[in-house]
Amino acid sequence: MPYYPRNMHGYGQYTPNPHWPNDAHIAVQFVLNYEEGGENNILHGDEASEAFLSEIVGAAQWPGQRHWNMESIYEYGARAGFWRLHRLFTEKNIPVTIYAIATALMRSPAQVTAMQEAGWEIASHGYKWVEHKDMPEDIEREHIRKAIYLHRLATGHRPTGWYTGRCSVNTINLVNEEGGCEYISDTYDDDLPYWYEYKGKPQLIIPYTLDANDMRFATPQGFSSGEQFYTYLKDQFDTLYEEGKKGHPKMMTVGLHCRLIGRPGRISSLVRFINYIQGQDKVWVPTRLEIALHWKKTHPYVKPDLIPSQLDRETFISRFGLIFEQSSWIAERAFDGELAPANNTASGLHFALRTQFRAASDDERLKVLVAHPNLARKLAVLTCLTAESTNEHLSSDLDMLTDGEREIFTELNEKYTTKFGFPFIIAVKDNTKASILDAIKRRLENDRENEFQIACAQVERITYLRLKAFLLD
Repeated sequence: MPYYPRNMHGYGQYTPNPHWPNDAHIAVQFVLNYEEGGENNILHGDEASEAFLSEIVGAAQWPGQRHWNMESIYEYGARAGFWRLHRLFTEKNIPVTIYAIATALMRSPAQVTAMQEAGWEIASHGYKWVEHKDMPEDIEREHIRKAIYLHRLATGHRPTGWYTGRCSVNTINLVNEEGGCEYISDTYDDDLPYWYEYKGKPQLIIPYTLDANDMRFATPQGFSSGEQFYTYLKDQFDTLYEEGKKGHPKMMTVGLHCRLIGRPGRISSLVRFINYIQGQDKVWVPTRLEIALHWKKTHPYVKPDLIPSQLDRETFISRFGLIFEQSSWIAERAFDGELAPANNTASGLHFALRTQFRAASDDERLKVLVAHPNLARKLAVLTCLTAESTNEHLSSDLDMLTDGEREIFTELNEKYTTKFGFPFIIAVKDNTKASILDAIKRRLENDRENEFQIACAQVERITYLRLKAFLLD
């Protein structure tokens, strides 16, 4: 089975209500990345200078050389930008989560003291502010441990939140494996926290943001003025706030960097945004750790009883082989095709099974139709039906036919079967005795090609209802 690991479903159409404190319509969370002194630099043992997120848009790394201008830009963030932001957040009484590079903390003792005196959460941003995409797994694992060690030395505590940022495909699993973090934020895939499981171990994920982020001051086609940044933040807040008022609260994260938003020409946009949200009712402004603890209390991890995409082949076929009437080959082909987290819901698994049914030849699909039972309950007793089929017939009022009604149904069904070569099929759970009788009369007027497609569609509907009986959507 070629398993597709990406989750394209998430919460689906209906998101859970986070029940933010005081029934807030939105949670707005401010992250300040502290990377200055942990960036690429040959002084730090790196092979080249830094090239990412500075005033020098499009900068390239200088192998074996120091980049004086780049270093100076980063130093501005530590020397001036941080303190400007510190004054703003403490004066406005805004809780902050710091994403702290461990080596940067070790080079900024005054800033660490200020963070702690302000009561800010200091989460880990990794050991060094370097790229991890090509880093061997064992080296990244060692970097995680070094980051935790230095973090504890600098702050007195190990980090309880994590965001690498320039991560690899292994980062989340490695941090989860290491343990000790209330949340990991190396995703951008939702407006709400969610649970993730790796090797049987659940981990809370609190997605981060690259759009409501001052990094776009340093990227092509990003923000060229503070006004654009403010407008974007306000628009995002207004949209999510309205969703919250309608009963679907979300989370908004604002990502910041000392060397970027800390510039005097940009910070006024942040001041305006803070003033704006502080003028609204029912706005919760927490740290990420507070969000994590709230989510764990309100939506604790519950291990699913059944995860179809993670079953072995034998179990998958045993469990779903009879969803399409006496046609286990459909489940076999679905398993051998591509299964993913999106196929773990009733509609998602139905899609995978239905795809194989639709891809089958007309002769194969005809055999599925022929395997379906006739409608009258006495035929359900006399023929070899699956348990699902028997229950479906008993769930309708077809088991309470009068002798006259049974005679009519039997006669119409015989005409139908004689004309089309397969029994009349309809999702009885969607119908009543009267609507079924009306349907069989109408469908007797169809030509075989059209009726074959209608019957196949009814088979698909029946199988969806069967899956929905024990899988959520």
